[in-house]
Amino acid sequence: MADKLIVAKTGNEAMAEAMRQINPDVCAAYPITPATEIMQIFARFVADGQVKTNLVTVESEHSAMSACIGASAAGTRVMTATSSQGLALMYEMLYIVAGLRLPIVMSDVNRTISAPINIHCDHGDTMGGRDAGWIQIFSENAQEAYDNLIHAVRIAEDPEVRLPAMVTTDGFIISHGMETMEMYDTARVQKFIGEFKPAYSVLDTEHPITVGAIDLFDFYFEHKRSQVLAMSKVKPVILKVAEEFNKEFKRNYGLFEAYCMDDAELVIVVLGSTAGTAKVAIDRLRASGVKAGMLKIRVFRPFPEKEIADKLRSARAVAILDRSEGMADTGGPLFAEVRAALYDSDKRPLAVDYIYGLGGRDINVEHIKSVYADLDRIARSKKIDKTISYINVRE
Repeated sequence: MADKLIVAKTGNEAMAEAMRQINPDVCAAYPITPATEIMQIFARFVADGQVKTNLVTVESEHSAMSACIGASAAGTRVMTATSSQGLALMYEMLYIVAGLRLPIVMSDVNRTISAPINIHCDHGDTMGGRDAGWIQIFSENAQEAYDNLIHAVRIAEDPEVRLPAMVTTDGFIISHGMETMEMYDTARVQKFIGEFKPAYSVLDTEHPITVGAIDLFDFYFEHKRSQVLAMSKVKPVILKVAEEFNKEFKRNYGLFEAYCMDDAELVIVVLGSTAGTAKVAIDRLRASGVKAGMLKIRVFRPFPEKEIADKLRSARAVAILDRSEGMADTGGPLFAEVRAALYDSDKRPLAVDYIYGLGGRDINVEHIKSVYADLDRIARSKKIDKTISYINVRE
């Protein structure tokens, strides 16, 4: 294989290919739309002998993450994939993974949480686990999904971190949409991620340890504090891994992507695939003289609040686009995070929230241009009439 190979892949194929190149020791998984294809493709790699992975098929997503916990605690490199209700069924175990400091890496194909039953995209599943102690990285397209999964292994396994990580893609939009992307030579990928060196193994009888013991008021607080300290060290590791990745593969990543932000006065903040649509809208608005810009959040956990606040200082008005609903009557989760980040800023732009795309509802260039039109009115009047709005919904 050449150093880089141009291929056409869906998001699910891209993630499965990244898993093949990473070659984890253990994968435990249970199928769920629209993530099933990731493990289905990977299972073929296992059957064909292209990886040495022990693939464990189980009876539920709860069992899948339980098996991952056991395998990781035994000292192996572990990966899995899921979506929506499957991730929700794992919620109990997500907290345990993080609490045990196990660097499991998971692909989550974003899909709405029932009810009503729906198999299409929004970010409600990921947001439901945002406080579980996992690193969360969002992807705009198949290329980023592939790259982010490679990054995630290095980040999660870093000795300063030792925390689990999930890499997300938007269900059907990215997972089943085919795109042109670059794949790297497998040997170079494996050299980049390096050999897995576990912090401990429950199978090491020469150095016995206790894992998962009861932990009451005597030490529970200290153990949670240690998780927070580990999370506080993640951002420098993400930037270090990104720098090394760019040096090796010539693709540059950070905590977020700033698009046309140098002189932007009207800015939207967004997660995932919608950033691609927003770029088209911005290019058209720029052509007509509108100083539009975008901040695409790549890393949602840990949340880069200081860096975001600094980047938004020069904006006159900011719209946060949420593909999930916070159900608190105060806007979506991303809005809450960004607004909080701006609170201590000495130069704080006016900020509003737009809920969009729930259950896979389309958002197009014209919808995004209308958001910029609203921002222009807010910037001119210096007044917010409506803090929370809904895009493309029948009221």
